[in-house]
Amino acid sequence: MYDLEKISNPVVLFDGVCNLCSSTVQFIVKHDKKKQFRFASLQSPFGQEVMKHFGLNTTELNSFILLENNKIYTRSSGALRVAKKLDGLYGWLYAFIIVPPFIRNGVYNYIAKHRYKWYGKKDACWVPTPVLRSLFWDDGPI
Repeated sequence: MYDLEKISNPVVLFDGVCNLCSSTVQFIVKHDKKKQFRFASLQSPFGQEVMKHFGLNTTELNSFILLENNKIYTRSSGALRVAKKLDGLYGWLYAFIIVPPFIRNGVYNYIAKHRYKWYGKKDACWVPTPVLRSLFWDDGPI
């Protein structure tokens, strides 16, 4: 349905019912003055297709996924690659890429496991404002 090889902007896939994840997307939007990122929930048709394409379990919605140049980066690797492209000093966070993945992802997994308990969960996916809507994938390319 989607030609993933033709996607030019990096796409952040996130858990659309997770309050922490939705807040993270809003943070990225605010600090991405170049408007280079696009977004989709893991629950969306686009998110599900990306996960299937890369052999990920479509029912496990506990990972932050960055789709960039027809490759995916999950968990802490995806988050750090996003931080690298944000305006301001956030790019310095990418220095944590030198920390071994089993440590970075251990911290990431701990937070992901407790995110609903600590930050809450919505009954339905977060819906962006009309202004932000142009940055989101839903049933077709933007």
